[in-house]
Amino acid sequence: MNIVSKSNFSISKFDLDNFFVLSILILTFLSLPYDFDNAFGAKKEPPLIYDENLQVGIITEDLKFPTGIDFLSENDLLVIEKNTGQVKRILDGEMLNEPVLDVNVASESERGLLGIAILNPKNVMNIESNENSQQNLSTNGIKVFLFYTETQDIDNGEILGNRLYKYDLIDGKLVNPTMLLDLPFLPGPSHNGGVLDLGPDNNLYIVVGDLNREGNPEYMTLAQNIYDGIEPDGRGGVLRMTMEGDPVLSENPSLGDHGLLNYYYGYGIRNSFGIGFDSLTGFLWETENGSNYGDEINVILPGFNGGWRQVLGLSSEYENFKGKKFDRDNLILFNGQGKYYDPVFTWADTVAPTAITFLDSKIFGPEYENDLLVGSVKQGRIFHFNLNETRTGLDLSGDLADRIADVDEELESVTLGKNFGTITDIEINPYDGKIYVVNGQSKNGKIYEIFPNKIIN
Repeated sequence: MNIVSKSNFSISKFDLDNFFVLSILILTFLSLPYDFDNAFGAKKEPPLIYDENLQVGIITEDLKFPTGIDFLSENDLLVIEKNTGQVKRILDGEMLNEPVLDVNVASESERGLLGIAILNPKNVMNIESNENSQQNLSTNGIKVFLFYTETQDIDNGEILGNRLYKYDLIDGKLVNPTMLLDLPFLPGPSHNGGVLDLGPDNNLYIVVGDLNREGNPEYMTLAQNIYDGIEPDGRGGVLRMTMEGDPVLSENPSLGDHGLLNYYYGYGIRNSFGIGFDSLTGFLWETENGSNYGDEINVILPGFNGGWRQVLGLSSEYENFKGKKFDRDNLILFNGQGKYYDPVFTWADTVAPTAITFLDSKIFGPEYENDLLVGSVKQGRIFHFNLNETRTGLDLSGDLADRIADVDEELESVTLGKNFGTITDIEINPYDGKIYVVNGQSKNGKIYEIFPNKIIN
């Protein structure tokens, strides 16, 4: 096991006018034949963790653009690869020779195999005795949910759609595919989103970007706060459904009763690579990628409107950074069912935030327990945030008290470590409490684990 020790902390300021750095961010999820471990001739530095009481180990380093993981048991996990369309299994630290599934995917830019969530009924705790929960868990066996850009017959063939499937895990293979959602893929090829999570209500949540990086008017919808836009079609929001793919109608009002409106839990989302639930409150949190300003952390409450395409970042600061005035009257509120919420945190200098998770683990002690972790592309950083008393925001002080990181130097106090590569997922192993970090390099993709020198029981 490779152990990484503490070193001196130094982060240089990101210059938005520096085309070289912008190119790295733009190319983050492109399916080019690049080896990002050695991109641009730069020598890759090993991961650094800034708490001398923690260490880093490597689970595997033989993956091709891994985008997500989930656990079957303590030493048994599934990992998905964006460009190959393969779901691989790592058992007792060894990757099995044959994938448990290989699907045909488009891989240009942010298309591909993008999201995974696993339901193992044996491990579900505190099941609510309501009709939805009983229905969701009425069948035996492990269910695996996957979101991917499906193609006809071969990888990078004719695109069929951005699709959500449910599979059964039987005899080490994913079988019996059932399509739950068939979503748009145009214009693309970026802003697909695709991260999945199972909520404490035992429903399935998926975040989908606007699929429209170039701002093509033909594809703008009401869910992007465009008054003359088309009806929402699943893009630009967080969608919620039962594990059978049906809208959840028994609680929390939906945005409407036609089309896909009754699937929207939140909307006004530009581009996201991360959602995660706070196990103490049940609140859903999300990371958002801005353009060259306005990366965000959001709390997604029912009917959440993130404001895109009318605003990025803190609404009070939008005009200062973008030279555009934010007018709340321009927001679409769906007859009062939607409500705009400011982000709880904004990066002025873009970092490309990705994975977001809560440290629901006791082995790190009270200093970390139930705190928030956020991964990023820039410098492969992991940010560590404390929450406020109500757990509806972050406990910030000093230069970050205004909820904006204006320059990289302001982030030193909330950085757990860096050099973890293109972070695509961070998960807490629910069995042993360790932090698992996925490095989504196109070649030699890795899964790291972070754990204390001394395990606290």
